[in-house]
Amino acid sequence: MGRAGLAAAVSNAGGLGMITALTTGSPEKLEQEIAATRELTDKPFGINLTILPTINPIPFDEYADVIANSGVAAVETAGRNPEQYISKFKAGGLICIHKAVSVRHSLTAQKIGVDIVSIDGYECAGHPGEDDVSNLVLIPAAARQLDIPVIASGGFANGQGLAAALALGAEGINMGTRFVATQEAPVHDNIKRAYVESSERDTRLLYRPLRNTARFLKNAVTEEVLSIEKEKGKDIQFEDIRELVAGPRQQEAWFGGDKDRGVITTGMVVGLIDDVPTCQELLDRIIGEAEEIVRGTLPSTLV
Repeated sequence: MGRAGLAAAVSNAGGLGMITALTTGSPEKLEQEIAATRELTDKPFGINLTILPTINPIPFDEYADVIANSGVAAVETAGRNPEQYISKFKAGGLICIHKAVSVRHSLTAQKIGVDIVSIDGYECAGHPGEDDVSNLVLIPAAARQLDIPVIASGGFANGQGLAAALALGAEGINMGTRFVATQEAPVHDNIKRAYVESSERDTRLLYRPLRNTARFLKNAVTEEVLSIEKEKGKDIQFEDIRELVAGPRQQEAWFGGDKDRGVITTGMVVGLIDDVPTCQELLDRIIGEAEEIVRGTLPSTLV
């Protein structure tokens, strides 16, 4: 749900706010969202472009053109190999980040010219891949094989996570689920409240039989989809669950506030969320906690 208000708030707080291109609805609306973000911040921000199969065709080439010509600081791609767009993005002066769910995919991303890899562990919201490797192993495994910086993604919400990611070899952390439960996030308060009330056990993995695994907040829809997947077994087709997971129902859940209306992309880190701060309060807290942890582990002569 990276829209102008949230992206600008994250950047103003000292992070790198991201607009999620596809949630704007069209390349033209993405241009409007970029302009709106610039009205709210003079700090660097970026754009995420997730390249995955969808129910309705998406004009990825047109989105890529808008991003390449946007003049923003960075682009984060996810999903399919973004090689066809990298030269275009770099010609536009953007730092290219690619989100990968395995070391092998990270090495491919480095080979095609991305500048930074964002490693997405099993804990993450959305698509964790099919290997089920947690960030405790995945981050150092990637960091020791790559020549480009690594950002840790999936399972991060506090200073403990930031300190751990740095210790494991990452240069920083990427947070999605945690920013949903902030005052600036453009989702219904019912969803934010559901995040606060949820535990680390309140997510579900869907689409495993289709080898397109994705993690969502546990709700009536995820349980119905899992029931259908169990019943159909290896014979399941996406059409069997299409209506339940369709985009319009997701939007109604996010913005209408009925958490049982559609699937809600959510990471396991939801179990570490117990309040709804501003982005500034959240980032100040995370950095302060991480600094305290690091100072406490260093010899006094190095502090």
